[in-house]
Amino acid sequence: MYLPFTRSGPQGPGLVQLLEFCYIRCMDGVHIGTCSWKYPSWEGLVYTEAGEDEYLSQYQRRYRTVEVDQWFWSLGKSSYGLPDSSVVASYDRATDSSFRFTIKCPNTLTQVFAYHSKDERNRWFLDAEVFYQFLESLTPLLPKVGLFMFQFEYLNKQKMESREAFLGQFARFISLLPDALPYGLELRNPAWLDRDYLKTLEALNVSPVLLSGYWMDDLAKTLALVAETSIPKLCIRLHGDDRSGIEQRTGSRWDALVQSKQDELEVIAPLLFKLAKEGRTIFVNVNNHYEGSAPLTIEKLVALLGRKTLCE
Repeated sequence: MYLPFTRSGPQGPGLVQLLEFCYIRCMDGVHIGTCSWKYPSWEGLVYTEAGEDEYLSQYQRRYRTVEVDQWFWSLGKSSYGLPDSSVVASYDRATDSSFRFTIKCPNTLTQVFAYHSKDERNRWFLDAEVFYQFLESLTPLLPKVGLFMFQFEYLNKQKMESREAFLGQFARFISLLPDALPYGLELRNPAWLDRDYLKTLEALNVSPVLLSGYWMDDLAKTLALVAETSIPKLCIRLHGDDRSGIEQRTGSRWDALVQSKQDELEVIAPLLFKLAKEGRTIFVNVNNHYEGSAPLTIEKLVALLGRKTLCE
């Protein structure tokens, strides 16, 4: 599930190792990883000295899941891109059979308007044929996919008349896809994420993908609503609000925390613990933009979950 850390922490290595051990033993349903992995500044945190082509194989020794977003920006003016078969094969070779990828599906499927247009409709929006082509390009990785995530932009009235209109289109799209694969939906309309929305996803057998950042509502409140359902799987994406600002502060080096989200982590950790104890599967994808270093944020979250197991 999650390999023990070798780094010491502020509590001292004995307690740190104990908390991590408790997390590993008791939190089988919580899969914590990062958003992407190709960061040279993680040497010493995640990697030994290595070339980029070795990063994923070293990453999987420490984490058991990762978010892939490199195939999201795919929509072009007159065509769309699909994953390169050699890249897909290399990711398969670098990971073992128990590793899990959460994959952001192409924005060819989720962008309402055509490339660089403010009014022309995207002809491939929620096109099942495009998704099947995407699936075919990922063939070697399919057994390792934990979730296919459909991420939508903020949908104003010009793009989508209402939540009901969107969910109707999305439901028709999902009905055309293979039943056996795991799907997730991320919306960036905070007012749409209520009990009725979650009930709709539960009926569609689609996992909610919940975002911290980008002006979304309190993540803890939405997790509490999820707890009222029987949804078996969900994904949490810890992103943060100000991408350009934190990139300026870090100089795009991601080996130190430059801001604190400790208050949010302390609130969501017990909720994640509760959901996992109920048998839910939870993917937690941590972005460098959340606090400045995804690996260091993960250490904090794992320690909080470890403490929770000690108290039970």
